[in-house]
Amino acid sequence: MNTILVTATEESTGKTAVALALARLAQQRGLSVGYMKPKGTRLQSNVGKTLDEDPMLARELLGLDAEMHELEPVVYSPTFIEQAIRGREDPDKLREQIRTSFESLSSGHDLMIIEGGGNLTTGGIVDLTDPEVAELLDAEVLLLSGYEKGSDVDDLLAAVDDIGDRLSGVLFNAVSNTNFDPLDTDVVPFLEGRKIPVLGVVPRQQDLAGVTVGDLAAELNAELLTKADTGEFVERFLVGAMSGDKALRHLRRTRDAALVTGGDRPDLHTVALEAPGVKCLILTGGFRPPGAVIGKAEEKGVPVLLVQADTLTTIERAEDVIRSGRTRDEETVERMGELLHDHADVDALLGEGAVESDADVDSDADADEE
Repeated sequence: MNTILVTATEESTGKTAVALALARLAQQRGLSVGYMKPKGTRLQSNVGKTLDEDPMLARELLGLDAEMHELEPVVYSPTFIEQAIRGREDPDKLREQIRTSFESLSSGHDLMIIEGGGNLTTGGIVDLTDPEVAELLDAEVLLLSGYEKGSDVDDLLAAVDDIGDRLSGVLFNAVSNTNFDPLDTDVVPFLEGRKIPVLGVVPRQQDLAGVTVGDLAAELNAELLTKADTGEFVERFLVGAMSGDKALRHLRRTRDAALVTGGDRPDLHTVALEAPGVKCLILTGGFRPPGAVIGKAEEKGVPVLLVQADTLTTIERAEDVIRSGRTRDEETVERMGELLHDHADVDALLGEGAVESDADVDSDADADEE
């Protein structure tokens, strides 16, 4: 049985989408696949329990018959972290808990996919970083990374050093068109010259990188004040806390952004509506803007969302929505599978020898005996 741990240099690099897409691709090849996320980090309350959404999705998409406490043996919540810092969590017991769950979940499978925590170092306070989990479960490690500038390679090399000999390779994900050529022509040869396998470079897809204004409005329980199209994608947020002139210079340099500011700042609303990179306004505090602002927004085709929450609360909720993106549904997992098929070495991603199920191996052995 092969075991692959999917980790990343930073959060929101696409671990869930890649891990589940790999699992689905393996199933399509006739493999029996199990899944586990030892440290639950993407938490929500569900029927009185705090659970990670990713194992719940994995159980559904992969058709797994497993209990959540096995799929997610450690709930890495703020309360857990506080208790660990105070010495009230036993790392040895936690490791044994993870090992026991893994042995149960992996029984009878050809391949186990292990999803890492928030990033490579999550879990360090209880000696359960992703490299330490890989050592515990005898797993190969697939390292995901983004790429925006040359200095990102420093972080990548540090991660590779932490992983050591268990590294199966690096997969660059969500690479923009402007960064694709320097990555392909300079960075990949540099890494391969250091004996670091690069298993793929997946291009950025806007519908995977952000959420639509309409989805954002639904998640924020916002009232839509205009009839503008809400199908545009938002990838980042700007907080409007500056004067109009300064804001205009800044807003002109941004793209695919939502401006979050109080509804009582018509000067800022007017300036933001002149910036082509601003895809919507999110007005906080329940303050409705003047009719002139609504009229201009209608003219420019920019949606205006009104929420009752304050700006800080709105930003925190909106950023959580962006981090989640669409990587937690079946459609996106299927899309990621297609991207891996087209832009990555799937055989290498699944591990040497993982393309054959145990049944195939048994059949070959029978043929040899004949």
